[in-house]
Amino acid sequence: MTMATLVLRDVHVPPSPSWWPLAPGWWLLIAAIVLVIVGVTAWRLHRHRRRQAWQRWFDATSEENTPAARVAAMSELLRRAARQRDASADRLEGEAWLRFLDGGKGHAFTQGPGRLLLDGGYRREVDAVELAAARVVARARFLELMAGSR
Repeated sequence: MTMATLVLRDVHVPPSPSWWPLAPGWWLLIAAIVLVIVGVTAWRLHRHRRRQAWQRWFDATSEENTPAARVAAMSELLRRAARQRDASADRLEGEAWLRFLDGGKGHAFTQGPGRLLLDGGYRREVDAVELAAARVVARARFLELMAGSR
């Protein structure tokens, strides 16, 4: 064969691989990302529902008959929550109990509306405004104690 009869053809590059279907490694990566998203969402939903249950539990104290009974119910729930944080906390009394409730973050119980928890359950008359203010700080501390215990 001579050079004149040799037929030369251009070099053909094969087509580039398509992006679909994905390689198995990409499917594993997508599955891992979906599992992480589902897990985080489920965990956050669980925390949200648990917090709502605690709020309903605390808010049920407002169904007591007298304001003094409401104060006593709030104090009982705080003691239950405190017991989960520290086993001996429910035996604290007086100023030591209020200091524990303050938790080193302010003075809402030792000098603020939370002082009502000391003797409010034993009073004949409890001022509605004082009860509402104590309820706000007690509810916040109850939720904080419950969230910290799990």
